Amino acid sequence: MTDDVLRALGPVFLGSRLKRLGERMQAGAARVISGAGLPVQPVHMPLLAALDAQPMSINALASAIGISQPGVTRAVAQLVDLGLVQSAQCQDQRQRMISLSDTGRAAAARAKLLVWPKVEQAVHALCDGHTDALLDMIAAIETALAVSPLDERAALAQPDVLQIHEFSDDLAGAFHDINAAWIESMFHLEDTDREVLSNPRKHIIDPGGTILFVEAKGLGIVGACALQKTGETSFELTKMGVLSAARGLKAGEFLLDAILQRASALGASPLYLLTSKRCEAAIHLYSKAGFRHDAEIMALYGVRYARCDVAMRFAPDAPSPQQPSTA
Repeated sequence: MTDDVLRALGPVFLGSRLKRLGERMQAGAARVISGAGLPVQPVHMPLLAALDAQPMSINALASAIGISQPGVTRAVAQLVDLGLVQSAQCQDQRQRMISLSDTGRAAAARAKLLVWPKVEQAVHALCDGHTDALLDMIAAIETALAVSPLDERAALAQPDVLQIHEFSDDLAGAFHDINAAWIESMFHLEDTDREVLSNPRKHIIDPGGTILFVEAKGLGIVGACALQKTGETSFELTKMGVLSAARGLKAGEFLLDAILQRASALGASPLYLLTSKRCEAAIHLYSKAGFRHDAEIMALYGVRYARCDVAMRFAPDAPSPQQPSTA
C-alpha cells in the first residue's frame, strides 16, 4: 500500500491535508444535497445561508463567507442561472444588491430542513465529541492567519534543519560512501584513502581523532568530516564531503564550523588540510573559515596524496590573499 504522504509529513502539509479533508466532506455533502432534491452544490450553501438572513452586496458576501470576491461573483452567477438569487442595482450605482428569489427562499428552507441537520449530526459523529474543540481550534488559526499570514510566519521561523552527530560504528558505511563518491567523481581512490575509509575507527578514532557527521532533516546523513591526529598536537582536517542532495542547505559550512570547534577543544596545532586546486568551491569555503595557503605544511605533509597540490593551515588571524597585510 502506498504511504499517505500528507499524513506522514504532518504540519508541513497541513493546508493540503485540510483541503483534501474538505473535498471529501463536501463530496458527501453534495450527495446529501442531491438526495434532498436541491440543484445546488456545497459551495453554494454558505451563500444561501448568508442571503437567507438579508440581501447583501458582493463585497459584503465575500466578507461574510471569507472567500475571494471573484469566487463569490462566480457562485452568485451560478445561482442566478438557477433562478435562486436575483441581482439589483444599489442606490449608489457602484454595487449590486444580491437577494434570494422566491425559489431561492424555498431552497434555503428545504436545506435547513433536510440537509443541514443531517450534515451536522454526521460531523458530530465524525468528531466523536470533539466538535466544539475542533471548531475553536479552526477559529483560532483563522484569527492568527488574519494577523500574520503563513508566509510571514515562515520567514521568521528558524527550524533545526541541520544536526551534528558523533562517529559510531553504524555510521562507518556513510563515512565511506560520502567520501568515496566525491573523490571518485574528481580523482581516484588512493591507497591512503582506502585504508582510512575502510576502517575509520582504526585510523582516525582510536589514535585520538574525531569524525563528525551532519544530518539534514528529511534527507538523513548528508556529510562527514574527520580530524586525523598526525602528531602530538597536529591534526589534519580530512575526508570532508557533502552529498549533492544537500546543496543549498549550507551543510558544508555547518559541518566545518562544528569540526573547527572540536579541533579547538583538542588543542590542534597545527590544524591543516591537503587538497587540490580542482576543489575550488572547497578551497573558497576553507579560506572563509580561516585556512591559509602554507608552503611549510605542503613540504611536511603534502606527499601523502598524489592529488595534493594545495596545503592550508588554520590561521584565522592571518591576512587572507584578498586582504594583504599593510604592515
